Amino acid sequence: MDFSLWPKSDRSIDEVLDLAELADELDWYGYWFADHYMPDTGSTEFTPGDLHEAWTILPAVAMRTSKVRLGPLVSPTSVHHPALLANRAVTLDHLSSGRMVLGLGAGWQINEHNAYGIDLEPPGARVSRFEESIQIVRSLLDNDRTTFAGEFYNFSDAPCDPSPLQDKLPILVGTSGPRMCGITAQHAQEWNTWGGPDLAAEKLDVFNKACDKVGADSASIRKSAQAMFMITDDADKASSIMDSDLGTRCIVGPDDFIVEQLGRYADLGFDEVIVPDFMLGADPSERREAYERFSASIIPQL
Repeated sequence: MDFSLWPKSDRSIDEVLDLAELADELDWYGYWFADHYMPDTGSTEFTPGDLHEAWTILPAVAMRTSKVRLGPLVSPTSVHHPALLANRAVTLDHLSSGRMVLGLGAGWQINEHNAYGIDLEPPGARVSRFEESIQIVRSLLDNDRTTFAGEFYNFSDAPCDPSPLQDKLPILVGTSGPRMCGITAQHAQEWNTWGGPDLAAEKLDVFNKACDKVGADSASIRKSAQAMFMITDDADKASSIMDSDLGTRCIVGPDDFIVEQLGRYADLGFDEVIVPDFMLGADPSERREAYERFSASIIPQL
């Protein structure tokens, strides 16, 4: 099983790039960055917070690394036009010498859509837009020209030059809904979900059933999951977090507990676990030490 690193978008540029170099140095598999413009509030309300823009950060990461895969986790098709997504992905594939993964989602964050006047369509229409977008992006990446006539997009003999360096630049989709999972199974090469092993197992069952429904081979699609990790020997602190509303998305405890939980992902058939730095420490030094501890004490046990 592979392990990837994911810094929070409000980290300083120095830390973002230092962690990218650390991921390369420690032979981590991938480096992901969220594609959002403001902190999420769950509503139209805005709260201040500095968030660096993913498509500007990723080229810098590409130039500071030589081994890790990299990509947005994930770019919303409600915000980005498919032509931009495809052309950006190809350029990053060239900048990174073939290490790009294009992470896509349908879009969900209410306040950023509201603030910028971007229509956050009802779920059904949003998924329909996504379905058209992923087909167009896949075609632009794979073919010399793309023609597409749909409800949301119309392309006429459209190019995407140059071609990617990779024979099949992978598209990853972050989702857990049955319809989105079915679209992913038909058009993407990777599927991603949130959650500790119990929640990830539930979402994996949804994905596998969606694959069966559309006649896709689930085993042929790469699977990744992320949870919020905290390494601690404080049992009371761990229990408090795991018993909270966020508990199903967290893995909190000492090294041996984290190793056990990571092993459960492997048993479920996940190919990659993504480790965000959201709960790994209060400052850059603590977060770096946590990633180093993963590499030295946790990952080797799997």
